[in-house]
Parts: sequence; structure tokens; C-alpha cells
Amino acid sequence: MIVLGIDPGTAICGYGFVENLDGQIAAKNFGVITTAPQALMQDRLLKIYIELDALIKAHRPQVMGVEKLFFGKNSTTAISVAQARGIVLLCAAQNNLDIIEITPNEVKQSITGYGAADKQQVIYMVTKILNLAEPPKPDDAADALAIALAASYEVDSPSYSFR
Repeated sequence: MIVLGIDPGTAICGYGFVENLDGQIAAKNFGVITTAPQALMQDRLLKIYIELDALIKAHRPQVMGVEKLFFGKNSTTAISVAQARGIVLLCAAQNNLDIIEITPNEVKQSITGYGAADKQQVIYMVTKILNLAEPPKPDDAADALAIALAASYEVDSPSYSFR
């Protein structure tokens, strides 16, 4: 089964595909979709949609893990991330993917065993679990792979059922 993880954002949207074949998990593809800060928001969101849709059609995942929003002090950033997240969810629905929403702490717990792990611990574990030669870059891609891994573990749990 192929699982896509998404770390949503309008400037940088991380993606990571992992494949689980009988308990053997491997990274299939990962990277980021970037948009120009000077571009109109509707153009940035359209670029995210077009590139993500093409990635989904190329890799044909069955499930998408997407990070739940965390509202911090910067409401402007939260709004733009929410807009990108909406595009990501629309793309998943149009491609008939199951969606697993997961918080950053749930991802950390799933990957490192500790819900308050720092970013370097998560990147280290993603690198080891996926047997990568070097840590995935940029951080948004590493985060997306961590989300994909956590979602793949969720799918493997006995309580998960496809829609």
C-alpha cells in the first residue's frame, strides 16, 4: 500500500510517499511544492493543487495523511496554511483517497515514541526507519515523510477500516 503524507503550507508544501509491502516500509518519493511569495494567493493555491494532483496520479496512493492545524500566535500564517490544507483535502477527495488527520504530537509519538520529540529526533528516526542514505531535505519533506509513516502505522492497526 502507498501512503502519501502532506505537511501543508502555501510557501512550501511538503509531500512524502511511503510504500508498505508486507511490513517493509520504503520511501517512494518526497519533496516540496514551492510557490513564489509575490504571487497572488489564488495562483499559489492553484499551483499546489496542480502539482499535488499530478503527484497523486503518478504514484497512486490509497491513503493520505495530513497534518492537523495547530493555531499558534501567528493567525496570518495559520490562515494561509488552512487555505493550503483545504486545497490538499480537496485534491485527496477528488482522487478518492482515505484521509488520516494527525497532529504533530501524534506524529512524533508514532515515529520516536515521544510526543514532545524535537525536529532532529524525528528526522533521525525517519532516516533510520526508511533506511535513507542521508536525512531528507528540506525539513518540510522530512515532516511529510514522518506524517506518511505515522499514517501507514494507523492503516496497519486492527481498528482501521477504509471508507
